[in-house]
Amino acid sequence: MKKIKILLTGANGQLGLSLIHLPDLTDKVLWIPTDFKELDITNGQAVNEFIGINTPDYIINCAAYTAVNQAENEYHKAYQINAIGAENLATAAKSAGIPLIHISTDYVFSGQSCKPYGETDLPDPQSVYGKTKLAGEQAILRIGGPAIIIRTSWLYSEFGNNFFLTMLNLGKSKESVGVVADQTGSPTYAGDLAAALMKVIDYDIQHPAWLTQPEVFHFCNTGIASWFDLAKAIMELAELPCQVNPLSTEEYSSIAPRPAFSVLNTKKFSTFFSAEIPYWRTSVNLCIQKSETWEHKI
Repeated sequence: MKKIKILLTGANGQLGLSLIHLPDLTDKVLWIPTDFKELDITNGQAVNEFIGINTPDYIINCAAYTAVNQAENEYHKAYQINAIGAENLATAAKSAGIPLIHISTDYVFSGQSCKPYGETDLPDPQSVYGKTKLAGEQAILRIGGPAIIIRTSWLYSEFGNNFFLTMLNLGKSKESVGVVADQTGSPTYAGDLAAALMKVIDYDIQHPAWLTQPEVFHFCNTGIASWFDLAKAIMELAELPCQVNPLSTEEYSSIAPRPAFSVLNTKKFSTFFSAEIPYWRTSVNLCIQKSETWEHKI
């Protein structure tokens, strides 16, 4: 059976690593993993040439400038990666007739809603990070072709640097930590998102004519939590004695404005792809188990 060739940008990030480490894909997928050294997505000519040489069947764009606070002082750099990079990939993908899966964020919304955001709700980003990610989405929608934009939120994993690993490490070394309690969202395990992306590709293989214009979906784990709730769950499920104390957004210094409410409605994704999305606490527990396994390997 011929393997599916998938060009993966941002392969060294937590979602990229989660995709590469998905089980049972060795016989199905040939990954073409890239980071900046292998492929500069801000260079349109380089993107076209790379795709021409490697002829992937799919592109998954996990590359992003995600330093939310730093982006406030580095607009040009964030825009180049999050907007121009997405535009270059979408242009090349459409030209080659290759489906593009692009990862976006809850930060494209204002965070002022009182109900979960749907795919058709009006974006209103408050930070440079959110604005540049929205610009990337808009470029893909403008270019057209077979593309899927998947917005996600509060991503964590056993890989890289993220809130989950920070809390796990602090929980092993501190008696107490302070965590923001007035920002609400849906923590999302990158392993679940990675599996969901492969479900999208499986669907596309089975329904080759369905995707002619860009589609937007939301994917995050089910349930709602604050950062405080997430930290408490990590300590509890990892059986760490560290006490978690609630902080307000005002008490926690942040250069970039953070959404107070950024829960995403995932009904469209779960219905369209017949997907059962795990509850966030279940996935936190799974990530704890995976992180312990990963520590023994490295």
